Amino acid sequence: MIFCSIMYSMCAGQSASAQNRPDTSKKLVLAYLQKKTLSSYIIRKPNVIFPDILKGSEEQVKAYIEEFGNKRRDYVTSMYAKGKNFLAQAEKILKQYDIPTELKVLLALESAYDGNAVSRAGAVGYWQITDDVAGEYGIRYVSRPSAAEKVKLSNLRGTKAHHRTTKLKDDRKNFTIATQTAARYLRDRGRKLDAKWLMVVASYNCGLGRVFKAIKKSGKSNPDFWDIKKYLPAETNSYVMNFITLNVIFDNYDLFARNKLSFASEKIMLPADIDKTATEASIQ
Repeated sequence: MIFCSIMYSMCAGQSASAQNRPDTSKKLVLAYLQKKTLSSYIIRKPNVIFPDILKGSEEQVKAYIEEFGNKRRDYVTSMYAKGKNFLAQAEKILKQYDIPTELKVLLALESAYDGNAVSRAGAVGYWQITDDVAGEYGIRYVSRPSAAEKVKLSNLRGTKAHHRTTKLKDDRKNFTIATQTAARYLRDRGRKLDAKWLMVVASYNCGLGRVFKAIKKSGKSNPDFWDIKKYLPAETNSYVMNFITLNVIFDNYDLFARNKLSFASEKIMLPADIDKTATEASIQ
């Protein structure tokens, strides 16, 4: 009986000891599960590159460009595809006049590369040159007829006089002559606006006088476009922002087409068993 009591006490002691000992097996299982589910991440850096004359404007425009690219993707892709030859030719001519080649994008905004385009104000051709500008720069143009002249032309329809009138040359519809004229015009605007090219672009839309008024209203002795923006017409502000947008997307078109154009750092979560180095290389 004594022996049994001793054995019982030993067994009971071992049992109590086992109960008090921490269960490390549970911790190992939890650690294993956590390791399997734990994720890491990598940071994808912005990959957009801004054209030279637009550098320094990144913060003011990146949100606009992203939204425009998403909402008007069909328009952007159409303008890029349609404009390849036109933009390449325009770039060569602008270089001859020492004009920033980014200004070639005005072709898309002004006429969508249509040489026969005519605005409500009577501006004509690829660069939407007005009668006044055409006369100032000495190119042939057919002036916009008045209401009375339209009636007269209508009455002459089918006659020799009407045929002669319709055969008149308008150099604004000739791509090379129109682009050379626009380059001279933009060069002169650049001189008047101290080569502040976003202001030049604004003046192409709303006129030089309005830009000078906006400069005066800004109260600054040496303002840039962002200083005068709020004093310009809303249409002009949109025009300049669209000019910037097309330039940036066209210069990064391969990334845009693959939906990989990035304007801000992005955290990308990865499972623990993914090769982080290989993943970083693959998403660049």
